[in-house]
Amino acid sequence: MQLDGLELTWLGHAAFRFRTDDGTVVLVDPWLSGNPACPESEHEPERVDAIYLTHGHFDHVGDTVALARRLSPQIFAIHEISVWLEGQGLDRVTGLNMGGTVDGPGGISATFVPAVHSSGISGDVGIVDGGDPGGWVLAFDGGPTIYHAGDTMVFGDMSLIGELWRPDIALLPIGGHYTMDPRQAAKAAKLLGVSTVIPMHYGTFPILAGTPEELREAAGGAFEVRVLDVGEPAT
Repeated sequence: MQLDGLELTWLGHAAFRFRTDDGTVVLVDPWLSGNPACPESEHEPERVDAIYLTHGHFDHVGDTVALARRLSPQIFAIHEISVWLEGQGLDRVTGLNMGGTVDGPGGISATFVPAVHSSGISGDVGIVDGGDPGGWVLAFDGGPTIYHAGDTMVFGDMSLIGELWRPDIALLPIGGHYTMDPRQAAKAAKLLGVSTVIPMHYGTFPILAGTPEELREAAGGAFEVRVLDVGEPAT
């Protein structure tokens, strides 16, 4: 896996931190303080320059509002979630929709792509509309292109994501039940044409039972399965 100076850290479940070589820090789906897989030392980061959200479920929106109020990062999300975040009093929010590309801190070009899932936002009045779920293709200046799939099952148009954006690395859910299981994730990786898969969204709760070993078996050597230790940066 070639990161070319990019530091990548899994924070448990679907939460990831990326630190570019100029010190820019971005988070995807920052479920930190309520995440049983996230180390306590990571619950209150000192710097966040941008947050990218895949969809509205609590285990993905996570600490976004608290982090925004404390650290004032830019936030990128589908339009409906951006409106909801603005309703929480946040002002550095950019909404977009499928196929939209935004330029963020650290020279990151990020494109929002589909996922097959749901996206309601839970709150005091029940579940409100979170728009459609998605994933992010993050192109790092001078570094790799990384696809964070969000929560999804495998779908045929992953081949188009591979063809159009040519990600090098895919962060794919493997837990099953709410998302792909390892067998589906292996097919997704082959549709994407990636050389490396980092499994996520497994083991947080017993129901998320898929394992990296099952993914590696299903891969049949077609791609590298790189298992990250939570909280330990990969470079």
